[in-house]
Amino acid sequence: MGLDNVKHIVLILSGKGGVGKSSVTTQLALSLSLAGRSVGILDIDLTGPSIPRLLGIENAKIKQAPGGWLPVQVHPSQLLSPLVDLSQLKAEETPLGEGGKDYPPPRTDGADPASRPLRPVGALYAISLGLLLPSRSSAVVWRGPKKTAMVRQFLTDVLWPPLDYLLVDTPPGTSDEHISLAETLLQQTSSPNPQASSQLAGAVVVTTPQAVAVSDVRKELSFCRKVGIGVLGVVENMSGYVCECCGKETNLFGKGGGEVMAREFEVNFLGGVPVDGQWGSLVEEGKRPSYGGDVVKDDGDDDVDDDNDDDDEDMVNRDDTTENNVSVGTDVGLLVDKYRSCSLCVTFEGVTSQLIGLVESNHPIGS
Repeated sequence: MGLDNVKHIVLILSGKGGVGKSSVTTQLALSLSLAGRSVGILDIDLTGPSIPRLLGIENAKIKQAPGGWLPVQVHPSQLLSPLVDLSQLKAEETPLGEGGKDYPPPRTDGADPASRPLRPVGALYAISLGLLLPSRSSAVVWRGPKKTAMVRQFLTDVLWPPLDYLLVDTPPGTSDEHISLAETLLQQTSSPNPQASSQLAGAVVVTTPQAVAVSDVRKELSFCRKVGIGVLGVVENMSGYVCECCGKETNLFGKGGGEVMAREFEVNFLGGVPVDGQWGSLVEEGKRPSYGGDVVKDDGDDDVDDDNDDDDEDMVNRDDTTENNVSVGTDVGLLVDKYRSCSLCVTFEGVTSQLIGLVESNHPIGS
C-alpha cells in the first residue's frame, strides 16, 4: 500500500511561483515514459493543481478501491511506431530552405521508417486533488492542518501499480505541504532496508534565468539541505524561445542564471529548457507540434505544399491510424506519441538521461 510499489521518488521543487514546475514535471514524466520507464505523477499543489489539464485527463475521476485510491491511467505500457520525417520523404519537392537545419524532430536515421523497430513506452499514471474537485474553477480554501492531512493521505492511501519513478509536483515555497511531504517521505524511507532507504532519490529544482527568480529558488536549495533531501540537479526553464516558424532558439528571457546557481551550491545542472509555443498548443488543444509547415503533416491538411502531385500523396498515409508501423503526424493519438514531434522532447531526452544516470547508478547527490 502507499509507496511500496515505487522504486524511485523524485520531488519537483521551486521557491518561486510561475517558473513552470508542472510543465517540467509533465515533460519529465513523458520523457521517462519514452525511455521505457513506468511513471506516476503525484500532484500535491492543492490550491493550483495543473497536472490534470496538462495531461488531458480533467474529465477523469479517481476511483476508490479496498485499501485506498486508484490513480488515473494516462496511457498504458505499449509499443509506439516510428515517426515519419516528411522533410526527408519529400526532400526534392519540399526543400527546408534557409534555417531548415534547425527544425526540431521528428528525425530519422536514413533507414526505411517501416523497417525501424517499434519503441517501447512505459505506462503513465497520475493523481491530483484537481481530479476530486467538481469543476476546474472550484477553489480550495483550506488551512494548514487540512493541507497537511491531504498530503499525507496522498502519500499513504494511493494504490500505485509497480512504478520505476514517482514524480511529486509541489507548490511554490517552503510551506505546510513541503514540511509534511518531507517529514512523511523521510519517515517512510528511513527503514534499515537498503531498498527503502534509497527510495527517495532526491529533488529536481526548477528556476528561470531571471535574477529575481534565482534568488527565491536559492531558498529551496537551502530547504532541501535543512530537511536532509538530496538535490539531483537544477533545471533552468524558459531558457530561450523556440521560433514556431523555423524552430530556431533565441534568448528571450536571458540565460545562465540556473547554471550559475547550481555551480554555487555544488549541485548538477541538468539543462536549460526553452519556451516553445507548440508545447502549449499540444497540451491546451491536443495539436501535434509542427514547425514551419513542412516538417510534420497534420491530419486534415490537404497538401503539404502547393506543388504536391499524386505521387507525393501516395507516399504519406493520411489516415488517423498507422500504416507499416509508421506514425504520420495526426492530431488523433496519445499525448506521449504527439510529444515526440515537439522540439522540447529532444531537450528533455538530455535532462532525463542525466536523471536516470544519477538515480539508477546510485550516484552520490548533494545534500
